Amino acid sequence: MTAGVQDQIVRGSGVAEYILETEGLTKEFRGFVAVDGVKLSVRTGTIHALIGPNGAGKTTCFNLLTKFLQPTRGTIRFSGRDITGLSPAAVARLGLVRSFQISAVFPHLSVLENVRLALQRSRGNSFDFWRSERVLHRFDARARELLADVGLSDYVNHTAVELPYGRKRALEIATTLALDPPMMLLDEPTAGMTHEDVDRVVALIRRIRGGRTILMVEHNLSVVEGLCDTITVLTRGRVLAEGDYASVSRNPEVMTAYLGDVDG
Repeated sequence: MTAGVQDQIVRGSGVAEYILETEGLTKEFRGFVAVDGVKLSVRTGTIHALIGPNGAGKTTCFNLLTKFLQPTRGTIRFSGRDITGLSPAAVARLGLVRSFQISAVFPHLSVLENVRLALQRSRGNSFDFWRSERVLHRFDARARELLADVGLSDYVNHTAVELPYGRKRALEIATTLALDPPMMLLDEPTAGMTHEDVDRVVALIRRIRGGRTILMVEHNLSVVEGLCDTITVLTRGRVLAEGDYASVSRNPEVMTAYLGDVDG
């Protein structure tokens, strides 16, 4: 999706152009600056990637955005609201959800039961394991829909611990989708996967993006190239470059940063 088309969609719908913005985002650890004055603007309805060599500050930045870390300086705004001082749970309730952050995946429950519990939680109910089967089964139809969305229809009765690694990641995404978040943050969604699993997860992300904004940290540059509208390159905690994959990949400074560390 081009920036021009995206602008038309956003302006025509009355939705804010940017759903997530940071200004001067900085994190210091005893004098070491891990994230240094990062300005980030994520357009509503796009897939945006954070990439960079090892030690660039990507994970620290993600932890700041989801409030697992508090910034030393700077501000974070989500849907026009300053969320800099909020807790991780409060940020998640607003709809900024990190996949695998609050998705309750229980290894010894079935795939269907896991998604059903996430749906139960998304509707403001506690995890009432002692409730009657009749009450719990009212979530089954929607749970099966979500499992179909992530390609797990054939696994509904499997115990979560039995799933191959790639399928487990799909289950985690399904439990996150149960919360119906307007924005998802995916932290290295294809890490440690076989080529087959990578292809499956890429197809899954494409399938679930409709009406939703996705920000992802990803080491696999071929995944970034095929999925992402905008790419922000970090190095040594600072923004080095930003743009689409074609422009970023031709940037001499980006090429230098990745020299000898092409896979990030």
